[in-house]
Amino acid sequence: MDAEGPEALSDLCLTQVCCSLDALCSRRADGSMCLSWAPVFPQEMADQLLRKMGTKGILSDTTVGIFRNCKELRLRRASIRFCSVSAEAFRLALCPHRLQELDASWVSGGLTGADIVSGLASNLECRSSLQRLSISGLHLDWESLMEDGGTRVGFSSLQGLRTLNLANTDLTDAALEDICSLPQLESLDISCSAVSKLTALLDCKSTLKSLIAHRLRQLDMSPARLFFVFSQLHALRHLDFSDDHITVDDSDGRDGDETVRQLLEGSPQVLPSLVSLDISGRKRISEAAVRAFVEARAGLVFMGLLATGASSSDVLTSQKTLKVTGEANENQVCEALRRYRDRECFIREALIHLYNLITDTDKPRPDMLKLVLSGMQSHPTSLHVHLVATACVFHLTTQDLAEAMPVSLLSSTVTQLLYAMKTFPNHQQVQKNCLLALCSDYILQDVPFDKYLAAMLVINWLSSHEEPTLQRMAVAVISILVAKLSTEETAQLGEDVHIMKLLALVQQKAMVGVVDSTLKFALSALWNLTDEMPSAARNFIECQGLELYEEVLESYYGEPSVQQKLLGLLNNIAEVEALQANLLEEDLLEHILSLLQDAQVEVGVRYFAGGILAQLASRPEAWTLGDELLSTILKQLHASIMTWTHLEREMVSYRSFHPFYPLLQTGQPSGVQLWAVWAIHLVCSQNTSHYSSMLEREGMTELLKALAAHPDTHGDIKGLSDSILRMVEQHGGHTGPRNS
Repeated sequence: MDAEGPEALSDLCLTQVCCSLDALCSRRADGSMCLSWAPVFPQEMADQLLRKMGTKGILSDTTVGIFRNCKELRLRRASIRFCSVSAEAFRLALCPHRLQELDASWVSGGLTGADIVSGLASNLECRSSLQRLSISGLHLDWESLMEDGGTRVGFSSLQGLRTLNLANTDLTDAALEDICSLPQLESLDISCSAVSKLTALLDCKSTLKSLIAHRLRQLDMSPARLFFVFSQLHALRHLDFSDDHITVDDSDGRDGDETVRQLLEGSPQVLPSLVSLDISGRKRISEAAVRAFVEARAGLVFMGLLATGASSSDVLTSQKTLKVTGEANENQVCEALRRYRDRECFIREALIHLYNLITDTDKPRPDMLKLVLSGMQSHPTSLHVHLVATACVFHLTTQDLAEAMPVSLLSSTVTQLLYAMKTFPNHQQVQKNCLLALCSDYILQDVPFDKYLAAMLVINWLSSHEEPTLQRMAVAVISILVAKLSTEETAQLGEDVHIMKLLALVQQKAMVGVVDSTLKFALSALWNLTDEMPSAARNFIECQGLELYEEVLESYYGEPSVQQKLLGLLNNIAEVEALQANLLEEDLLEHILSLLQDAQVEVGVRYFAGGILAQLASRPEAWTLGDELLSTILKQLHASIMTWTHLEREMVSYRSFHPFYPLLQTGQPSGVQLWAVWAIHLVCSQNTSHYSSMLEREGMTELLKALAAHPDTHGDIKGLSDSILRMVEQHGGHTGPRNS
């Protein structure tokens, strides 16, 4: 079981409701959904359903309509964060509820801050009940906030508000004045907004406990005036006056930096209630000033000092209850990744320092991987974040470290890596980092993720890059992933353009006679792409793959690992009746026959040689070569197979036994039948439970019984058939060989 435990039953049920909305709902005249029948939901469950619909990406004007039913679905803490909801849908579905909290940050669909405020204010209960409101990232459209009677409706209409988040909005000085008249305002976030004056804060100085004012680029106040405003906020416990150190030049933010200096060096009687100060990204901060500030305030619990150059003071580590963001040690860096998830400039900075900390790590750190993943998910389009984050992922999951991670965490991480590959297709280093992380047997074999998407992204990348190290990794990933795809997915991946690229790699290696992992992985990928895929096998032939394989088969005569993969693919072609004629070349078959007969050749190679010959010899009506060659093949098949020793190592797997049907008919020559039963016996003895059920499911046991009972069946074949049937009975009972 995953270390994080199973998903909560309530989550599973809500997910099922989300997946079944169409079946559970009827439609109103305006197209919105309405639950056909619903019990009275526990109140918290209604909030969770809305949130789940949002995280699943299904919340829209249509689906949010189910919340117009305020009696059965009673919302209190509503979140439509990052969803697409129009002003009209918001007004009809959410405004009638007696909301206590609303998070409408980064909502698309044309919904403005003015729409939200006016909609909520239209519900008299909401005016007093709403305590928390977040509309970060929205256009406020402040000037449109007028009631029909001409009386302005503003944030001050929502008299119950205690917490307000207006970060990344076009907040104006006038709107800030309106906000600061709220009688119970305790927490305010105006980061990255357009305000130029903070004087209005004096109106709420007796209630305001938390002020977040990160990166106020248009702030126009002298250091003395700004310091005066801050100094009057007697109730303030948390002040965030950090800045974006990356986009600011030395002249920008100078007044703010001076204000911070005055604050650090000033009397502890200024902001006497302060227990948390964030000045990350500020310039001209000295360690001496930080030391003096910390020593003068015994109750301090947090200092934000990332990218200030002042986080190394020993006073910061000596205070056990003090949390710090900075770059001096692992705790400071991880704290920065936790606290600054939504701030790209700080996430970039923290990831760089994290990378330097983990390059030689040999202990599993799922806590760090979670932080890296969170940063990537919060900034999906940031090249800078993904460039460093993907490198961190590799170092945190390399070698055996991945096996100690929760599977669900790895699954989410790989999904994000694939997103990065898709988002930054032309950035070589990001692609390399992702390939490095993906190139893990454990991740590829045991972690659930979209294998088809991964294979498609990697094979598309391979089509336009020549760097040998990355090529090797790419074909390794492809060769493993292809074996895990469904038949339909493999067919899509087996298009000629992809086969041509892999064939080009094989030809490139064969021309210089090299035997390396790139060649072997490319051969494995082609083998698996053509498994049970007539269309891919045809594409292989049309791309002159057969001619290339004939040459490689002869030139790599002494390389069994290469020959097995070559012959494995030719087996796939031989199983397709419509393509068998392409293999009926005398020189090719005589070469394959020589491999079958040669006692010095490994059994694995002889096995695949026998499979090709058995398939072709099973249809004498389609045989176009000399009868003598056919007779020799049939005679040598039986004689050679009886000399084979049992293989302990698994070298082949089958999707199904369908290609064996024609070979096991009672009228077939004994050599053809013997190869088929030997092959079935081999895989059954190596993985009895899997293949026993496959034999039963596909009706093969009846075929084997008929074969064993037929008077003309050779004794060698009867013996193997009986042995297979005994294995099936004891255990209670993919087409074409695939590279194991």
